[in-house]
Amino acid sequence: MELYDLKGKKALVTGGTKGIGNAIANELAAAGATVIISARTAPENTPHHFIAADLTNAAQVAALAQQITESFGGIDILINNVGGLTTPGGGHGSLTDAHWEQELDLNLISAIRLDRALLPQMIEQNSGVVIHISSVAGKQALWNLNMAYAVSKAALNSYSKALSTELAEKGIRVLTVAPGATKTEPMVKFLNDFSASAGITPEEGMKQLMAQTGGIPMGRMAEPEEVAQLVHFLVSPSAAYLTGTIYAIDGGSLPVVS
Repeated sequence: MELYDLKGKKALVTGGTKGIGNAIANELAAAGATVIISARTAPENTPHHFIAADLTNAAQVAALAQQITESFGGIDILINNVGGLTTPGGGHGSLTDAHWEQELDLNLISAIRLDRALLPQMIEQNSGVVIHISSVAGKQALWNLNMAYAVSKAALNSYSKALSTELAEKGIRVLTVAPGATKTEPMVKFLNDFSASAGITPEEGMKQLMAQTGGIPMGRMAEPEEVAQLVHFLVSPSAAYLTGTIYAIDGGSLPVVS
């Protein structure tokens, strides 16, 4: 469909070698975009242009931005997908200063750092789309499981909204996509670790987690490709009047009007 065509567009997808990031990279490439992916470690093989970078390292972010400028002349689409739950559960008493700093650096500061490096070129061309991949945890924290992660994603939501307001008159759209439970390797590992610590099966662990969040009305986790399809729409010309909004893709799990 022409309104979803991304031919001639250049996109950077961070964390683009696995899970949601890989699905987004494949989706945008199928729509005609030139796709660059970044991660700390190179994949065994990929059809996309790969640049190694640790986005928690300011020098590596600067090098990534420079290489993109030199090799591609900039980008039109930035998907800030890097992030993850890296801190222990157990509530506030289990989290040290280092835990908080680690989670905020990975899930918030890395996006801010990369935006700052790449936005000047978008501003100069008076066009571009920035997508921040957040999480429904940013609206529904589970104190015993993901407190620091949820806080970091809530901060990302707020930053994304503020940035969208600043950049709207400069021709740049900024949007946030907040997946719920999605069938990725990190999610499977989280479920297995949670279940092992509780002495239950992964199936029972999933039931317990869903009980805490109110369940998933659609009865299953999302596939990474379903998140990618939403991102594709949001970066396409069909979404030209959309900016500043958070889009939850969670099978109806958030128990509030948002």
